[in-house]
Amino acid sequence: MSQDSETVLQQAAAGAVYPEYNYSEWQPITLTLVEYPKGDLLGKLLAWISLAPLGIGAGFVALILFRRDLHTIVFFVGTLFNEAVNAVLKHCIKEPRPVTRSQIWTEYGMPSSHSQFMCFFAQYVLLFIFIRLHHMNNNNARIERLVRLLVLAVCWAGTFLVCFGRIYLQYHSMQQVLVGALVGMIVGTLWFILTHCYLTPYFPMVVSWRISELFLLRDTTLIPNILWFEYTVTRQEARARSRKLVSMKSQ
Repeated sequence: MSQDSETVLQQAAAGAVYPEYNYSEWQPITLTLVEYPKGDLLGKLLAWISLAPLGIGAGFVALILFRRDLHTIVFFVGTLFNEAVNAVLKHCIKEPRPVTRSQIWTEYGMPSSHSQFMCFFAQYVLLFIFIRLHHMNNNNARIERLVRLLVLAVCWAGTFLVCFGRIYLQYHSMQQVLVGALVGMIVGTLWFILTHCYLTPYFPMVVSWRISELFLLRDTTLIPNILWFEYTVTRQEARARSRKLVSMKSQ
């Protein structure tokens, strides 16, 4: 029996077991569905790059679960607020996309949610590095500056590619992408000001709450280089435990 015949028999069997499915309209999960012209390698690359917001969101969830840092949590809440602003604007403006697609998350395209998300993220990181981290001064200051510039270059290069991809793949017009980028930078700036000037001073009090201790929330605001701090603390603790283990074995 050929493979096509087996497929037909399987579909017929499924229809017999679940007859209501014969009259159902099947709907795919369109959150990650990105179309590109078949055979267009650049379009395929840009389609994959356009999934960057999902990767960033997954990174936020992982950091929150394993780091429990208040600033990371507030940053993530800011991205959710930014998405809510985008949804409100889209349903108020109701401007259609350049190309009508049957399978898409929302039919409105003004402003672009991808460009708004990426510009919010990149703008927040920019302000965080130049305002929050400006006081960092250690023996590796030159390396630290290079790392910051590299992080900024990656963020803004990714932002540009995502924005360009939305235009190239005809999900948005140039105007929709530019408006989304502008709104994202504005919301990112306002959220950083809110966090840096008004919320951060309350972090020490928040981490002292009983519920914060229950969920192991912590505040690393006063630690200039959290990676170096965690590295040195972990190394010292490992050495102390190793000496204690050796001492116990020698007894």
